[in-house]
Amino acid sequence: MAIATINPTTGETLKKFDALTDAQLERKLEVAAEAFSKYRKTSFADRARHMQRAAEILEGQKEAFARMMTTEMGKTFRSAIDEAVKCAWVCRFYAENGEKFLADEVIATTAARSYVRYQPLGPILAVMPWNYPFWQVIRAAAPILTAGNVMLLKHASNVPQCALMIEGLFRDAGFPEGVFQTVLIGSDKVEKILTDPRVAGVTLTGSEGAGVQVASGAAKKVKKVLLELGGSDPFIVMPSANMEEAVATAVKARISNNGQSCIAAKRFIVAEPIAEEFQRRFVAAMAALKVGDPFDEKTELGPLATKDGVTDLHQSVRTTIESGGELLTGGKRIDGPGNFYAPTVLARIPKGSPAQCEELFGPVASVFRAKDLDEAIRIANDSRFGLGASAWTNDEKERERLINEIESGMVFINRMVASDPRLPFGGVKWSGYGRELGIYGIREFTDIKTVWIQ
Repeated sequence: MAIATINPTTGETLKKFDALTDAQLERKLEVAAEAFSKYRKTSFADRARHMQRAAEILEGQKEAFARMMTTEMGKTFRSAIDEAVKCAWVCRFYAENGEKFLADEVIATTAARSYVRYQPLGPILAVMPWNYPFWQVIRAAAPILTAGNVMLLKHASNVPQCALMIEGLFRDAGFPEGVFQTVLIGSDKVEKILTDPRVAGVTLTGSEGAGVQVASGAAKKVKKVLLELGGSDPFIVMPSANMEEAVATAVKARISNNGQSCIAAKRFIVAEPIAEEFQRRFVAAMAALKVGDPFDEKTELGPLATKDGVTDLHQSVRTTIESGGELLTGGKRIDGPGNFYAPTVLARIPKGSPAQCEELFGPVASVFRAKDLDEAIRIANDSRFGLGASAWTNDEKERERLINEIESGMVFINRMVASDPRLPFGGVKWSGYGRELGIYGIREFTDIKTVWIQ
């Protein structure tokens, strides 16, 4: 893929970039290693001061950052502003809590003193996707930099200007030269960075294929890896749920970020006694969504980020229907310039069809019916993914079973799945391993060192 800004609303190529040469990339690696040798010795107070300043810049320039997010990948301007503000939150969270999270942890033994010390590992490669062009990067960078590591960002090739703006953000916040660097390269150069002995680990958010490739490469060099991959999150609705709230949240959970979110609800599993009513309301709400220019404040659903994304999504929908699935609304591209796809709801999903077993990245919802809680849990777990799950019930026994039996890294009861700096974020099965955010996120890329003093 060319490194370029292509407006997904109009299809216009706005700016192209040349990939770094091998010599330029080598210099970036040299700078990262030099920066780490000094930065690892800085105090938490210094790191926190820079991170607080980054939060201030994010809030002060949120509209400029949001404008670039919307221009490069098509999210609504309103949601892009929210993304910038959320990035400020995670910066502040680690500025205020990083030192506490990484303080020496005393462990009682027969030693005069024994404890665990958390120390930085070195330069960390971050391979990041386009769907949350600021949040995905900064939620990784905030704990990594606060811990004393440095970062090399290989961002998605369709959001290069966002990548460069983030580098500028950390520079303007006062972080020393080389602590955060953007490397404009294609995916073919990732292995060169990953296998370089100066690089200590890699964090990747992206597709299963990319995750397998990066994890395999890191394993050959015995390097730490954090993977946040795809998701096909279930959204379970039981009879005791508040129907109105469940339907409204279901729509929001499916079309968030124009439907391009790993934690978006994708499989809607509804108890049979209420399935007809839920489906009727849900389909009507999806069909009524306003699709259009993401800069228009009335727009609820903008374009998909790429032309290929529309093609792949439509093919998955058609294949599901041809396999026996039922189309309830949508199911088509929207004519005109840009990467627009109609809000779509599918039902009677055939086993093995794309809507049942793949992650559909766009505004396409799949509705399943379950005769009881046992079947709802079985359908939810009938997936190779295990990122998040949302379940709607006011029955305490059902709630406990859902929490205990759903195979996922996160379960939200009576709320849509969302990331929060205070809580660990990540999945199981083919959704990846390791955790971002919370206390666990800042410890992922540290040497958890045992100290024994006799």
